[in-house]
Amino acid sequence: MAKPRDDRQKDLLRPALEDIIDLGHPLARLGRAIDWTFLDSRFASVCAPGAGQPGLPTRLVAGLFILKHMHDLSDEVLCARWLENPYYQFFCGELSFCHQLPFDRSSMTHWRQRLGEEQLVALLQESLSVAHKTGALATKDLERVVVDTTVQPKAIAHPTDARLCHRALEKLVDLAQRNDVPLRQSYRRVAKRAAIMVGRYTHADQFNRARRELKFLRTRLGRVIRDIRRKIADDETLRERFADLLALAARVRFQDHRQRGPKVYSLHAPEVECIGKGKARAPYAASMSTRAIAATITKRSSGSGSPAKRAGSPARSVAR
Repeated sequence: MAKPRDDRQKDLLRPALEDIIDLGHPLARLGRAIDWTFLDSRFASVCAPGAGQPGLPTRLVAGLFILKHMHDLSDEVLCARWLENPYYQFFCGELSFCHQLPFDRSSMTHWRQRLGEEQLVALLQESLSVAHKTGALATKDLERVVVDTTVQPKAIAHPTDARLCHRALEKLVDLAQRNDVPLRQSYRRVAKRAAIMVGRYTHADQFNRARRELKFLRTRLGRVIRDIRRKIADDETLRERFADLLALAARVRFQDHRQRGPKVYSLHAPEVECIGKGKARAPYAASMSTRAIAATITKRSSGSGSPAKRAGSPARSVAR
C-alpha cells in the first residue's frame, strides 16, 4: 500500500460544507483546533511507500476514531451517522456533503490492525494539547500522576493439587514422546484414575482416601521426573528443552495448599497469582495485577526532535 494522501477538492456544483453549517458548533471548533498535520505524520508511518492504492486520508481515519470513542459508537452506527451528519463530515475533512461513504466499513478494522503504540500515543498527545489550548485542561491538572491497580482475570481452570499433578505428568510424558525420550513407564492410566478419585472422595467427605490418592499421584509424578532427568543427563539440548517444565512439575509436586509464598496455579500460565478480591460471591481470583496511568505530565517533540511549546501549551510527551 502506498502512503495515504488527501486529494479531496471542492466541488463547483455543490455548496461547501463550511457554507451550510454553523462554524461555532463544537465539532467544527474542535476540528479547527486539532493539529491534523501532526497526526498525519504519525499515521502515515504505518504505510510503507511503494506501489499500490493510497490509503484513506489520515484526517478521515483519525476523525472517525475520535468520533467513535467520543460517542461510544459501533462501526456500523458510526458509518450511518457519518453519512447523514454534515458536522461529522466537516470534522473528518470533507469539503462538500457526501451522499455515499468514501470508504468501506471494513477499512476501520484494517486501520485498527495497522495502528501501533506510536499512533495511539499521538492521539493521546493531541487530545491533551487541544484540551490545554482550549482551556478545558490546566497545566496544574497534568502535574499529578494517578495510578490505578486492577485485576485482570486469566482463563484458567480452578486449581487443585490433584489436577495440577495430573496435568504436569501428562505434559512431561507428551514432551518426552515428542523428543523420543523412552520412559520406563508413563503412568497415564493410573494417574488419570487417581485424579478422578481424589475429586470423588473429596466430594464424599472421605478425606483420608482422597489424601491417599493424591499421595499416589505425587509419587508417580516424582517417578516420571526422576526418569526423565536420568535419560537426558548427557544431552545438553534436551536438558534445556525440559528445564522449564521439569522445574514447574517439581514445584507442583512439593507445593501444599496451606503453604505461604508463591505457588503454581496453572502450568500454561505460571505467572498467575491468587488475589483476594474481598467479595462474598468470589473471594479469590486467579488473575494478573495490572496498572493503568490515568494522567501525567507529558512532553511532545517538534519536528526537529527537541521539546517545543506549541500554541501556548507546555511541551509534553506521554509517559507510560
